[in-house]
Amino acid sequence: MAHDTAPATTENGSKKSGLRTIVAASAAGTTFEWYDFFIFGTLTSIITKNFFSGLSDTAGMILALLTFALGFMSRPLGALIFGHIGDRKGRKGTFLYTILIMGIATVLIGFLPTFEQAGIIAPLLLMALRIVQGIAMGGEYGGAAIYVAEHAPADKRGAFTSWIQTSAGLGLIAALAVILLTRTLTGEEAFADWGWRIPFIISIGLLAVSVYVRTKTAESPSFKALHDKGAVVKDPFRQSFGKWSNLKKVLIALFAFMTAQGVVWYTTFFYTQVFLEKTVRLEPATINYLVMAMTVLSAPLYIFFGSLSDKIGRKKVMVTGIAVAVISFFPGFHLMVKFANPALDQAISKTPVLIFADPRDCSVQFDPVGKAQFTSPCDLAKGIVSNLGVPYQSRASEPGAVAATVQVGTEMVAIRSGAGLDTAEVRDLKLQATTQIKAALIAAGYPEKADPKRANLWGVFAVLMVFALGATALYGPMASMLVEMFPTNVRYTALSLPYNIGTGWFGGLLPAISFSMVAGSGNIYFGLWYPVIIGSLAVVVALIFLKDHTGRDLDTIPDDE
Repeated sequence: MAHDTAPATTENGSKKSGLRTIVAASAAGTTFEWYDFFIFGTLTSIITKNFFSGLSDTAGMILALLTFALGFMSRPLGALIFGHIGDRKGRKGTFLYTILIMGIATVLIGFLPTFEQAGIIAPLLLMALRIVQGIAMGGEYGGAAIYVAEHAPADKRGAFTSWIQTSAGLGLIAALAVILLTRTLTGEEAFADWGWRIPFIISIGLLAVSVYVRTKTAESPSFKALHDKGAVVKDPFRQSFGKWSNLKKVLIALFAFMTAQGVVWYTTFFYTQVFLEKTVRLEPATINYLVMAMTVLSAPLYIFFGSLSDKIGRKKVMVTGIAVAVISFFPGFHLMVKFANPALDQAISKTPVLIFADPRDCSVQFDPVGKAQFTSPCDLAKGIVSNLGVPYQSRASEPGAVAATVQVGTEMVAIRSGAGLDTAEVRDLKLQATTQIKAALIAAGYPEKADPKRANLWGVFAVLMVFALGATALYGPMASMLVEMFPTNVRYTALSLPYNIGTGWFGGLLPAISFSMVAGSGNIYFGLWYPVIIGSLAVVVALIFLKDHTGRDLDTIPDDE
């Protein structure tokens, strides 16, 4: 009897050990890739100063955010490239390629020349490397999620794959920790000048560890069985997107939860940083501490919600997460202003900034190449106030008015047209108006920075944790939901595309879109309509069309379901 039992126990222990290694290898590599990706998003303000210094503050910030988004926009291309390789050649080798490409591109960013050193070449090189990063990320997530799911037991698939979901949070923690340590050791001035390069360059060590760990794992049993039967598809694209049964699942995955995942996750972990720095005016180091604490405490929630989905179903948990986020964003952002900078909140309520101008003179002030001249009175007034990070309300001026007027309380600052003036004269005009408006704002109680003595950081942190609750409930079970939707022979390709469109296009573009909406409207909360509308639509689509296949056998998913 003892003779019969021992081998079974040993085999069972060996399987558990092997599965832990697989999860660790997948999560470690994905964490590293997220670390690489998140460094850029966290250093957006410094990237703006170093690579887009030839533009105005608002245009430079928007373009830096769009460069950040370039990495996301190129992810669907990576999904198609590496999804095809993964379905044709196997899971393991594919995401070895992705991690190598991602790591090399990240290290190279640390050695790029700045705009002052190389002119327009600098931002072009930066954009090119962001695209390379995005292509690598496009193949990474699908491979890691599938690899773990195809090894995991069916009744614990949500729990095991949720470790892949935590890798995003762990990557963000690592990025924030390295940036904070580097900032502390170099000092803020040196960090802004050259210290920002260090987090990019030292990632070469993390790359070496991640590659080593991944080389120690074996191929997925589901793909191996498919290969042994000679059932590997020759054309994953046609099978995934040319066959309605699979294409329908791709569309449902995209619109029922992937678009929501993109906007919810990036509002929670990225747009909050932009908002707290540019609008609320908290110190960057304080923001790093807050977001890092939120990310650390929310990391176990991915595991919790992934495990919960094994018991009550993926759909219930994920839809609840989307709803929590949608309901909490508007009141949460209002509360962050009240908690972090009560003086700003009071000034906005007591003395709103009004801009009186002819609406016909107003244009959308976005100039990616820095060549356009916004010289109308309306454009100059809105550009100056936006660059100061102050919300405003637009009013139509009296008929025949030749100047725009910025009103702060009883103070009125007239801004005439810059048409016909040379560059130096327009700059002087802006400088004079900016000085006058700044003085009026200070007199009206608008703070230049958030006062740390008055800031209720615990209140800000509580709001961030509510956002994180929604984000983790949506994201924790998501890998299992995606894997359980698609048959093995096209799983890598079919899963990766909706994931990377939702995360890459809808999520990656969110900081730039929301910031542009705020700059154009003057309403600091206007950008929240983007994630709220996308999230609300996803809830409706999920309730109507999304089927829950929690715990199904991955090797018997029909093509014509």
